[in-house]
Amino acid sequence: MGNICVIGPRDSGKTTYLAGLAYWPDKQKKIQKSSSFNVQALGDAKILEEKAENIICQGDSLPPTEIASGIDDAPLYQFQIKVNTLLKKNEEINLVVRDYPGEIFEELETGFSSSLNEEFINESLIDDVEGCLILLSDWTKDSEYSKMLKKYIELMDKKSRLNKLRLAVVMSKCERGEIWSGRLEPEMDIFDVHLPKTKQILRANIQAKNLQFYALSTFGVLGRNDPRPNRKDVPGKNGSNAVLRESTRWKPYNMIAPLYWLSKGRRI
Repeated sequence: MGNICVIGPRDSGKTTYLAGLAYWPDKQKKIQKSSSFNVQALGDAKILEEKAENIICQGDSLPPTEIASGIDDAPLYQFQIKVNTLLKKNEEINLVVRDYPGEIFEELETGFSSSLNEEFINESLIDDVEGCLILLSDWTKDSEYSKMLKKYIELMDKKSRLNKLRLAVVMSKCERGEIWSGRLEPEMDIFDVHLPKTKQILRANIQAKNLQFYALSTFGVLGRNDPRPNRKDVPGKNGSNAVLRESTRWKPYNMIAPLYWLSKGRRI
């Protein structure tokens, strides 16, 4: 059983990503009759599957993760992922994934507003956690991200996890036209170009074997010959919310690869 934490700032798509992971691959299997992956949501993760069908597929957005009481109330989701390959023996990944509120990542830069948020971050660094999926969604916030990750690296070192914890640093929502073309080589074409300070602080402190860069999109694009984002922005209480444009054409991009590497220590 591999324990993975998912962190990132608010609106980086953490819960939507997990909901898409719980829901979409099974739908793909039913439509295409074959799939490289078979994902089974277990326990509370089934709630995410229901939310994907009843909220995301209906053109609405998921509410942000908010935890008012203790750390035990933070969502903990279990997945069983079967990876089917032609040349290698099929593999199975059993994951326990913790989804943390976005503000705890943002508060790395300025200091924690509550002991609970500090507890969340400390939990992500315990020995039972094999890897951390860090979702970043705004390519204009290089200075902010680099400061947050510098602080996280200092905490990793303090907790003796600097050389033991795998980090998959991901540009989420990569369906957007500004960065879709960089998805195949994200370290070079996204992080080098848009987030150089963020990449530099990571490469300078994290061993190469424990660090990988990815791009993923929970919503994807409309099709091979129609690379428009399968998302649209609608007015919300705190600005605009990104929602699925066409549920019948929902096809996420690169959902499994970061989790596989975090679990196995090698690329899929």
